[in-house]
Amino acid sequence: MSVCKDCFKGQRPPNFLPIADELVCTFETIAGIKCYVGTPTVDYPRDKVVLYLTDAFGLPLVNNQLLVDDFARNGFKTILPDYLNGDGVPLDVMTSGVPFDVPAWIGRHSADVTRPVLDKVIDALKAEGVTSFAAVGYCFGGRYTFDLAFDGVIKAAAVAHPSLLKVPEDIEKYASTSKAPLLINGCELDDQFTPSAQATTDSLLEEFAPGYKREYFERVHHGFAVRGDMSDPKAKAGKEGAFKATVEWFHRYL
Repeated sequence: MSVCKDCFKGQRPPNFLPIADELVCTFETIAGIKCYVGTPTVDYPRDKVVLYLTDAFGLPLVNNQLLVDDFARNGFKTILPDYLNGDGVPLDVMTSGVPFDVPAWIGRHSADVTRPVLDKVIDALKAEGVTSFAAVGYCFGGRYTFDLAFDGVIKAAAVAHPSLLKVPEDIEKYASTSKAPLLINGCELDDQFTPSAQATTDSLLEEFAPGYKREYFERVHHGFAVRGDMSDPKAKAGKEGAFKATVEWFHRYL
């Protein structure tokens, strides 16, 4: 499985701006796993949860926390589990270009290490009465969104610039095994999920009965929905457009 240079690049505040302007949610421990939890301040369905599956920078990246806050503001109980086990890519890799052993990091975060963490959190939430899950996966988290859909864990799926997918194999498997409506927020400048791969995905899922939609944002790079530079009008429009599309998708299908 591969990653690309843009998996580890991007902007943090103040160059990355949230939909709102402050963190409003809380850190909690669920099934022994540290999580960032967004709880709506208005009435919301207690039996539904959005799982926020992060990029390689994980829970410490404020950009991820800000997006959880924004999902909560839009009426979704949203939980970001630390499925990277406190071992996300160091934040200074993003902007300073410090040396970093990518293959070693990938090797420490195989599915047999990371997926059990998600399963523990999901099982604990089920025990509390949650019956419906959606997942939104960014970059590295896109792989796990697909896997949860394959296993029938989630009711709705959304990914933005997913990494680690095999095209067409994973798309063919999605079409044949998943029942979760799928939204893909894609972009033009993406070595991981290229425009060609996006077109192949369209052709394989155009008749996917549960529901399929792909958004496409021009002149933005892999990572735009989480780590884009908000001083760039295209990046700002892409980040906000992907978020809006995901909110609408979950309101429709979760």
